[in-house]
Amino acid sequence: MKRFLGAAALVLAASATTVAAQACGGFYTVKRGDSLSLIADRQYKNAATWTEVHRNNLSVIGENPNALRVGMQLRLGCIDGLPVGLPGGAGLATPTIQTAATPTRRRLEQSINIVTAGDFAPFTDQTLENEGLITDVVRTAMQSSQSANNYRVHWVNDWSSHLDPLMSNAMMDMAFPWYKPDCAGSPDNYRCTNFHFSDPMFEMLILLFVDKTRPIPFAQDSDIEGRTLCRPAGYFTHDLDRADRRWISDAKITLKQPQTVKGCFDMLVAGEVDAVAMNEFTGRAAIKDLGLKDQVEVVQGRPISIEGLHVLVHKDHPQADALLSTINGGLDAIKLSGEYQQIIDRHMSKIWAAF
Repeated sequence: MKRFLGAAALVLAASATTVAAQACGGFYTVKRGDSLSLIADRQYKNAATWTEVHRNNLSVIGENPNALRVGMQLRLGCIDGLPVGLPGGAGLATPTIQTAATPTRRRLEQSINIVTAGDFAPFTDQTLENEGLITDVVRTAMQSSQSANNYRVHWVNDWSSHLDPLMSNAMMDMAFPWYKPDCAGSPDNYRCTNFHFSDPMFEMLILLFVDKTRPIPFAQDSDIEGRTLCRPAGYFTHDLDRADRRWISDAKITLKQPQTVKGCFDMLVAGEVDAVAMNEFTGRAAIKDLGLKDQVEVVQGRPISIEGLHVLVHKDHPQADALLSTINGGLDAIKLSGEYQQIIDRHMSKIWAAF
């Protein structure tokens, strides 16, 4: 009997070791000689995912992807089953985190109406898994909030109507996902003067895409001055003309704005612009769809900017503070529980598989 129990114990121990070894994601300690590309290549078998390592560790690394220090702890998400064997991965026990008592929040008893729109992959669209990454985050945060009683997401595929009249007339209580302009440099901006911004539901890198035969460096702003950039008409430009970077106002760059993303990449291939500046998801998807993988690459330097996607609440809403507390409280809850990272990892696995 003792011999049987001993064998069983060995089997269980071996099984536990196997589970721990195959745990996905976790924490990586930066070593001498590491770069984000090297880490991505080793851990994800794809050096291009260095941007995902950066994005997932913005609070640790900061804006400069080269600001790695030996001993720095990086959180690597689980993308398509990789990486494995790191401490703190899925399936491993996590330490109990002691937190201060949650402050009492005003409970919103009435239904909360939230507006969004489609055709904004991978973030919002009713054809995407869970209606997109940001929709998934917002729904989960609302369900986890201690303040929300019930809510409903409305799909109105006219983005221009969301802030006015739907929000300005309180026909909708919240709207997502929206970028936050440079409110410090442009305090009179319409969104800045009329809306509260939630904590970011997600942060993305705005990158430079260049022709591989005409690479350009980007370690500091002066590297871009005098160059011609492309961004489609209708896209925001606040990151190109913020308080500490007056590239457009001071004519430090030339900005081309064709009607489509394809138009920008056509101009890049034709040598009419030096780089295309846009969020990495739109840019990478365009490279694939246009068959430019062998010709276009991401500049391996700083991002042009880091942009958050937010939930907006009108400042004139009679329950503006309670609404903002509701979404931020729910977001805090799912980050603390680990559910937020699980959502991001699940969507990122599909996104990177598509690239």
